[in-house]
Amino acid sequence: MTTKLEKAPVAEQRPYSFERHGYTISDPWHWLKDQSYPKIDDEDVLAYLKEENRWFEQNMAGQKALTETLFEEMKARIKEDDSSVPQKDGDWTYWTRFDEGAQYRKWYRKRAVEGSEELLILDENALAEGKEYFRLGAFSVSPDGNLLAYSYDDNGSERFDVHIRNLVTGEELPDIIPGTLSSLVWSADSQSLLYGLANANWRTDNARLHVLGTDVSKDIELYKEEQDGFTVGIGLTQSEKYITIATGDNETSEVRLVPANDPTADPILVSRRQKGREYSVEEHDGKLYILTNDDHVNFRLASASIDNPGEWTTVIAGSDEFYLTGMTAFRQFFVTEGRQNGLDQVEIRSWSDPSDVQRIAFPEASYNAGLSNNPEYDVDKLRLSYESMVTPDTVYDYHLADKQLETLKVQEIPSGYDAELYATERLAIKARDGAMVPVSLVYKKGTRLDGSAPLHLYAYGAYGYAVPPSFSTSRLSLVDRGFIYAIAHIRGGDDLGREWYLQGKLMQRTNTFNDFVDVAKGLAAKGYTSEGRISASGGSAGGELMGAVVNSDPDLWGAVVAHVPFVDVLNTMLDDSLPLTPGEWPEWGNPITDKAAFEYIRSYSPYDQVSAQDYPPMLITGGLNDPRVTYWEPAKWTAKLRATKTDGNMLLMKMNMGAGHGGKSGRWNRVQETAEEFAFILWQMGMTKPSE
Repeated sequence: MTTKLEKAPVAEQRPYSFERHGYTISDPWHWLKDQSYPKIDDEDVLAYLKEENRWFEQNMAGQKALTETLFEEMKARIKEDDSSVPQKDGDWTYWTRFDEGAQYRKWYRKRAVEGSEELLILDENALAEGKEYFRLGAFSVSPDGNLLAYSYDDNGSERFDVHIRNLVTGEELPDIIPGTLSSLVWSADSQSLLYGLANANWRTDNARLHVLGTDVSKDIELYKEEQDGFTVGIGLTQSEKYITIATGDNETSEVRLVPANDPTADPILVSRRQKGREYSVEEHDGKLYILTNDDHVNFRLASASIDNPGEWTTVIAGSDEFYLTGMTAFRQFFVTEGRQNGLDQVEIRSWSDPSDVQRIAFPEASYNAGLSNNPEYDVDKLRLSYESMVTPDTVYDYHLADKQLETLKVQEIPSGYDAELYATERLAIKARDGAMVPVSLVYKKGTRLDGSAPLHLYAYGAYGYAVPPSFSTSRLSLVDRGFIYAIAHIRGGDDLGREWYLQGKLMQRTNTFNDFVDVAKGLAAKGYTSEGRISASGGSAGGELMGAVVNSDPDLWGAVVAHVPFVDVLNTMLDDSLPLTPGEWPEWGNPITDKAAFEYIRSYSPYDQVSAQDYPPMLITGGLNDPRVTYWEPAKWTAKLRATKTDGNMLLMKMNMGAGHGGKSGRWNRVQETAEEFAFILWQMGMTKPSE
């Protein structure tokens, strides 16, 4: 029997300090970073993490019934034996299916002719059997349809082993490639496979070619990136004529092309890298199409000949109003995607006259929409995905001939769902510097907007990722209990264009945190909630956001959940031996060489800015095998908060000892963790019922 802990674990303080730019930084919890990392075997470190997990379990035990109630609610909204909409790719049609009760998918295909037999080609459940963690990585069928290359990670470290299966015989080939971190792209003759290995620092700095039947040690290195911080990605143009080998960091990119029918040919360098310039490449009829931010922050589309790939001619000029985010080339037309006034747009354009635009109309004022799975090059309809905060995930085919949307599937909610019971709004809240920050809301109709309602506020706010106003079945467990659920589209994301992202990075990073706080205060001022009745959550860089706002405005929040939080920002950005650090300097700044960046990061780094004040109730999560936000960031932050804060509010940390950045794997395990999160919020907000 496990002895009950009388009080929260206390991580001892061990003297440690360093000097940089004339400052002495003391870090008495530095020892929680195992010095043999990535091997984690320090008994003191593991003992502390296990004690924190015991404290979590002990304190959440009283919420076990509520957690189970929430889990059953969430599970009842998920169709257990769900299937994706089949999609044709060449001679075959492909789809996935969940069996009732299963944690993972099965992958199927059948001949693209009427009456064909369905064939199971991959069962994730069988691959995951007996494993604490499983995540499928790449999935790629060869052009001739006979082989499947797939990769998986079974410990959360995000190093994927590649396997190849003969889909005709069902046999596994002896070719196994360990330690990859990339997509898998076949050569046109289906005899070789391109991939990238993760190096010692968990960076993909290479593109390699494996010829089937040869020893992996003899694989050919097609490209090696020498610049620290740049990572290499492998792709395929929509025409499948060229393989793309792209390298870059968060602000600069460079692309090479190799013919898919001759991958060892000399690569075609499209245009040599220029700091601050990003571009991507498509191909149509021997001409290249380049999406780039070289002369407008919101990107333009240019063209170039394959013989002179660096000479770019504008096809679609950059626009202050329209943020051009993507371009896909099809045989008869091309599609541009982007955002206008923060809303997704999908536009079909003619090769002969790109100014002839056919914009697809969507039915709601706020939504999330875009191209879905469109593997073929010559098509007369487009597969689209669509959802809003009140409309479940919907799959459409858009027929180009009659410009009509055909509904193929609407997400089924077995326990029932009536969109008419809910309202959604999109507001703009003024931030302290005058910027108008969009906010997406959903709540149950009849909710009193007099300041009495609890409100949950979510955001991410980094890397130019725009959090979409999408649908969530699990979110209903808060909304049905009276919560207003809000997504703050703060700077750091690119919701309102590329400039919106740039205003939340580097030396403007604190705009992100201020926006979140100002949205919370603005929603309270408008009567949607009141200060102290607001719960908040975010993960990774969104966890950094949580750390910043509990430091700056602790009284605003009734409960805060920070998932795998990037909170030890200064120490991480000073450690160039960590996997991600050099590639992150364009996002956060380089405090090693730049004193101003050092001082600015230190001024907001959540771990460094913990102070002797009252903090709200907090739940912090981490993953022992997480290569993105290393486990010691949440661990050190928790330890410092315990030693420093002046309140008696609940502080819990849950460290997943067999998982990584995404938490536990498997759909029911993920639902269970969401149920725990919501139970913590309801408990700390005083909204639990005896029956739960």
